[in-house]
Amino acid sequence: MKSKKFLACILAGVMAMSMAACGGTDVATAGDEAAANGSEAMETGASTEAPTEAELNIMMSFPQYMDQWESYCHKFEEKMLAEKNVKVTVNLEMPSSDQYETILQTRLTGDDAPDLFTLHANNIGTYNQAGNLADLSGEALAGKIYENVKETVSVDGKLLAVPIESQAWGVLYNKDIFAQYDLTPPETLSDLKSICETLNSNGVTPFLLAFQEQWVPQLMTGLTLGDIVSGKIPDWLERMYKDEGSYEEVKEIFDVIDLIMANGTDRAMEEGSEAGSADFAIGKAAMYVQGTWAANTIMATNPDMNLGVFALPINDDPNCTRVNLSTSTTLAVYPGTQNMDLALAFANYVLDDADSSELFQSCSFNPLATCHNYESSSWVKEASEYVAAGKAYQDLVIPSAVTDEQGRLLQEYYVGDTTVEEIIQKLDLAFQNTNSLK
Repeated sequence: MKSKKFLACILAGVMAMSMAACGGTDVATAGDEAAANGSEAMETGASTEAPTEAELNIMMSFPQYMDQWESYCHKFEEKMLAEKNVKVTVNLEMPSSDQYETILQTRLTGDDAPDLFTLHANNIGTYNQAGNLADLSGEALAGKIYENVKETVSVDGKLLAVPIESQAWGVLYNKDIFAQYDLTPPETLSDLKSICETLNSNGVTPFLLAFQEQWVPQLMTGLTLGDIVSGKIPDWLERMYKDEGSYEEVKEIFDVIDLIMANGTDRAMEEGSEAGSADFAIGKAAMYVQGTWAANTIMATNPDMNLGVFALPINDDPNCTRVNLSTSTTLAVYPGTQNMDLALAFANYVLDDADSSELFQSCSFNPLATCHNYESSSWVKEASEYVAAGKAYQDLVIPSAVTDEQGRLLQEYYVGDTTVEEIIQKLDLAFQNTNSLK
């Protein structure tokens, strides 16, 4: 009996040692794998911890670029997860241009301000006075922006927004149609009238009109007022802000506005900017009073479009025929955001050294920072030639309430519900009302 018990004990001991040996091998292997994984995580900068989660709310005013910016926001989300171990969800809103300002103002004055939002460079002073803009002067992006562009988004030496659209723009035209009838870009109003006559006589509609959204007809005042102020009445805008001027002084801008409206496509009030851009791309008219920002829709509709840009003449003085040089859309950070670090990270990412060139090029924006290393489109270069020749003016800073009124009144003018004299009276009053609020 004792010998059997002794043998059983020996067998049990051997089995226990065997199991311990196997277990020891598993533990050692797991430990080695963990150490290896930890080293790999350190080398790649990846975190072994679960990512934190956050949301970023961004409002932008150019729905025509929704695809490009949605893609860019996804890249930002990936970058934050990889580099900061933060799982960011970017909520991107792009209301229509006509509604954007009203929605933004409501959000800013309520409890629902976006973390970042776009605004026109002309409105930076107003938004700054209201306390709605964070100072970006200390951010890395500040050292990348070209100095002449930085001036347009700064107040009292503080950088208050990231410039996005810096453009020279005028009238878009179909270069193939012009070449077919041996036409060249006009230098005077008489030249433009002659072009319209030639096109009409050959069954080609001169201008594409798409006035459903009031900001589109307003572009005509944006160009014509810039022409006459820069070329003829340099102190007009300054006097308007002092209630010492009148739109009566710039009444001749209606000479070219009348010409455009009389030589345009039908049913302008039934067509918006996107549909108008598509129609222009397929040859429904030879000219289109739109900025180069419309190139995205135009070239997507007709990749073979031979697109050009010329300065809109307002009279027979070539000195008044100039393109608009402006920083229009900018991106601001709301100072009260609860996600300031992420908001600043996105603002800096807009001018990212590796990724922003592709974004700006896809939107046909001008290069505006040292990180941009792409070739501008041919129509952008054509507009820039006017700038190089000294035939450009800085975008006029007109109160947004007056700008909106210009667009609305031109819609009424097109359908015959108001006169030039009535427009002059209403715009003078709109300017005076804006001045009284200061």
